Order: sequence, then C-alpha cells, then structure tokens
Amino acid sequence: MLAASIQVSGEPLSAVEVQDICDRLREDGVRLLSVRGCRLSDRDFGRLCRGVAASRCLAQLNLNLGVVSSIGRARHLADALAANRSLQTLFLHGSPLLDAGLEALNPALAAHPALVCLDLGDCLLGDAALALICGMLPPDGAKSGLRELTLSANPRISTKAWARFSVAVAHSSQLRVLNLDYNPLGDQIAAMLAVAVASSRTLEVLDLEGTGLTNQSAQVFLDMVENYPTCLRVLVLAENEVSPELQQQISDLLSEGEEDGREAPPPAGHAPSSALQPIREKPLPWLPHSNSSPPTVVLTSGVGESLLAETEI
Repeated sequence: MLAASIQVSGEPLSAVEVQDICDRLREDGVRLLSVRGCRLSDRDFGRLCRGVAASRCLAQLNLNLGVVSSIGRARHLADALAANRSLQTLFLHGSPLLDAGLEALNPALAAHPALVCLDLGDCLLGDAALALICGMLPPDGAKSGLRELTLSANPRISTKAWARFSVAVAHSSQLRVLNLDYNPLGDQIAAMLAVAVASSRTLEVLDLEGTGLTNQSAQVFLDMVENYPTCLRVLVLAENEVSPELQQQISDLLSEGEEDGREAPPPAGHAPSSALQPIREKPLPWLPHSNSSPPTVVLTSGVGESLLAETEI
C-alpha cells in the first residue's frame, strides 16, 4: 500500500471522520497527518493518539493551532509518542501547553528514537520547559537529538533561561536549524547566541526575526562571520532595529562562505531537512478559517509524487 498524506485544516472532525483516519493509521497507510486548527472531542483526540501509537510509517504529525488544548490531551499525545517509533517531525505550534504540558510530553519526546524536528512555537512555555528542551540537545552525539527546533513567540521565558539554552546550543552535536523569532531576546542574549553559533559544528540556520536586536548585536554577528569559520549559512534579522547595510554585509559574507565551502559538511549519516516539512507557522495574527466548504482530506502517495485522490470526509 502506498503511504498517503492526510491534511485537514481548521474544520470540525466528527467521530466517523476520526475513525477513518485511525483505520488508515493502523493500516500503515499514512505518512503525513495534519489536522492543524481542527476541532474534535477529547474522546476522539484520544482515539487519534492511539492510531498514531499504532502506526509504523507515520513520519510527520501536524497538530498546530490549538489541537493539543489541555494537559489531558498532552498526556494522550505523550502515550502515543512513547509507543510510536516512526515519527520524525512533530508540529505543536500555537498549542497552550504551558510548562506542565511540556513536562508531560518530555519523557516521550526525549526518548523517541526517530524524532528530529520539533515545533513548540507560541506554546506559552516558561523557564522550566526550556530547561527540559536543553536536554533534547545532547552534546556528545551518543544519542539522537533534535536537528530542527522552533521556539518562536514564547515571551514568558526569562533572560537567565535563554542564557542557559545558549550554552546547550553551543554544545549540541545535532542541531542544524533554530527558530527563535518573536521572542524578546535583546542584544545580551543575541551576543550569547553568536558565541554559540561560533562554537557549533552543525548549526546552519538561525532565525532571530523580531527579537529586539539592534546594530550592537548585529555587529557581533558580523565580526563572527567575518573572522571565524562557521557552519552558519542563514541568519534572519528582519523586523529588528538593525540597519539594512549591516544585514546585507552579514548576508554577503554568509553567501561567500557557502560558495567557498567554508561551512562544515553535514555530520555523517545526516540527511538534509526532510522534504515532508511544510512552511512552519509564523507568530503573526491568524486569518480566520473559512467554514464555507466541507473539510477535505488530500491523499498523496508521498513527497513529489502525483495526487492520488481528493476526498471530502
């Protein structure tokens, strides 16, 4: 059976529709499942999680925009992740997890054998949650860890916690993409992140859009990329008080480094970022979902392959 993609956005899901999704998961017929912004009962969410637990080929799960809306749902998801062995990418952007929700999820997230991409943007996380996330960035390569991490728009996190996180980033043996946009980091934390980037042997993309930076921290990044070898090839500084000239200088130097092969090659055995991943959520005002048409499940046979069916559920 060809693995399919099921994508439903911003619509209510009935018990019958959830059962159909679960049946496909148990048949190992789903590689990508997205129910972002969908509304379903707690009972049906638990059933959906049991389907995720049973799947042996699900690679990407998108629960963005409030699907994991309570600590009870976080625990259901944790149970599913503890049983699942195939999931590579998990999107929880815009879920009101709080620290308690991440604490419930943490053992399963940290122990998952395949998970490499995690989006926890706009999840109302605080210092306790960020301390747990540091544990998902192992320093020695002895165990698998996250290669892509999104923590956008979590303003409850303190400067002290971000400082500790910067140290974890510096020593991570896996992390390649880090999105911290729309957090109130300021120049002090940005300077620490610059040191982390200089120390990292893997980090290639750092998104600091809208993080309260000025030319002061941009100059630190400029000095780093101008004078020291780095793996970094993309640095996003938009929506900051950073002059266009400084941004252009940094961009030009990173482009030159990429052309010269200055950045280190990917670690052995690490493939490029999964083509399964959609464009991630940005913490901007959400557009209301249209209710004028019935939900649609789009079934595809895999990345880059032709559409098999488009079925209303």
